Amino acid sequence: MAVILHIETSTNVCSAAVSDNGMVLEHFEDYKGQNHAALLSGYLKKCLDYIKEHNQKLDAIAVSIGPGSYTGLRIGLSEAKGLAYALDIPLIGIDTLKIMATSVMFNHDIDPDSMFAPMIDARRMEVYTSVLDLGLNEEMKPSPLILDERSYAQWLENGPVVFFGNGSDKAREVIKHPNAHFIANIHPLASDMLALAEMAFRRGEFLDLAYSVPAYLKDFQATTPKNKI
Repeated sequence: MAVILHIETSTNVCSAAVSDNGMVLEHFEDYKGQNHAALLSGYLKKCLDYIKEHNQKLDAIAVSIGPGSYTGLRIGLSEAKGLAYALDIPLIGIDTLKIMATSVMFNHDIDPDSMFAPMIDARRMEVYTSVLDLGLNEEMKPSPLILDERSYAQWLENGPVVFFGNGSDKAREVIKHPNAHFIANIHPLASDMLALAEMAFRRGEFLDLAYSVPAYLKDFQATTPKNKI
């Protein structure tokens, strides 16, 4: 297993976490709004401090790549690319909708025949969404969708569909099918990225790196032996 730093900034929640061997070692979350620019660097510094204090080796960085807020995603990806380049470690991109689906699978009692419909809120009655099966295979690829009473009809007619995410309140207003089930308060979080990030790490599924270095990283590099980062 790998030690991975996770970054999630796709919605109004800002979060970061460190994992090792499938366990969350440290995590930070803020639900108060669009504070990503002010908070994320501090969260990441604390995560790096934890790694250094426990004499661990950081193997990779995982970052949520959307869909979601353009500004939030840009902040998270910029920090992630800068760290990965400076530390010379792989960068992993994780689908935001699959992060939420993983949270639902692991934390709720779900009918195994269910389909999953994660939603990120967009303008008016529009959401960014996909349809996933229990294996996270895409029955509908991530795309924008304008909600109405016929949305997801082809899946609802065949069995239960679980709706969640910050766009699901709008769906609840128009989708009244008996096979529609709604779970509230599901947010994409860094602490829910572990399984997806570790799978990508094992498969060698990495993103290209960029070249900016966050200022706080210089102190981390200066005080940490190269074979420990």
